Amino acid sequence: MLLSCVLLALALLPLPPPVNPSVDSSFRECSQFLYRSQAPRGLQRTQGLQKVCQYYGDKARYATLYDPAGRIPLFSAYTFKRSNGESREGLPWMYEPQLSSGSGTGNMQPFPHSPSSLLALEESQAVLADYSDAVVYERGQLNPDQHQASPGDKASTYTLTNVVPQAREFLHHHWLPYLEDIRKRLNNYCRGKAYIISGVTTTGNTIRRGNVNRVVVPKHLWTAYCCPDFDLSAPYELRYKFPTYAAYGLNDVVDNAVTETSTKSVEALVNREMAVDQDFQLFNGNCVPEV
Repeated sequence: MLLSCVLLALALLPLPPPVNPSVDSSFRECSQFLYRSQAPRGLQRTQGLQKVCQYYGDKARYATLYDPAGRIPLFSAYTFKRSNGESREGLPWMYEPQLSSGSGTGNMQPFPHSPSSLLALEESQAVLADYSDAVVYERGQLNPDQHQASPGDKASTYTLTNVVPQAREFLHHHWLPYLEDIRKRLNNYCRGKAYIISGVTTTGNTIRRGNVNRVVVPKHLWTAYCCPDFDLSAPYELRYKFPTYAAYGLNDVVDNAVTETSTKSVEALVNREMAVDQDFQLFNGNCVPEV
């Protein structure tokens, strides 16, 4: 009798919603944005995270490792596109339906206006209201629109699943100028495809709303690029920064200068600060020059 009751209770439990194929245990649908089609090595200790292929206009645009509990991306991986560096103004911020149960689309969408619809999103991701009263912080893109060229690729960077809270002084005085330096460097001296991964380390700090912890605030921002096919005649002061180089900065209002360094040094920083394996590696095989 007891066994029958248990079986009946299990039968009446609701079935889990279908998982969109673009959110799973791999980046197989967007491996083209990863060097050698491989995700960073050493992520086995990051249970509970979502590997998201960011779709816009029915096309995969980049890959994101997303933390639903902290409501921020831990990294976004993308390919650099040569551009003039202009930002698209007035684009609507979007959310990721793939992180919401029962969604019928894989494309990022503008935020709904209905309070009930917004409430359904809040459990799995940040919403615009989380940033509205965050005086110290602004929405900072891990895949910046300045590193993209086509209207669709640029528009796809305006989703909160590609955004972390960045201290205003750090973002405008240090991080954005550095990203512009990288844009010019890769525009001029990267002859082939450039793979970029930008991410964060985290602390216990959060943005609160309604007396509830909502969005994790990063401790550091970091970025690394891999350009295997580069101009060997680049100036000496830049040539040693190929095929791969990296940088990081403290996400704070003070002591927040960007430090440019080797990719291995940034990997060591992530290893110290985050729950990754000792063999953590951003680019499979360390990004080697093409000969």
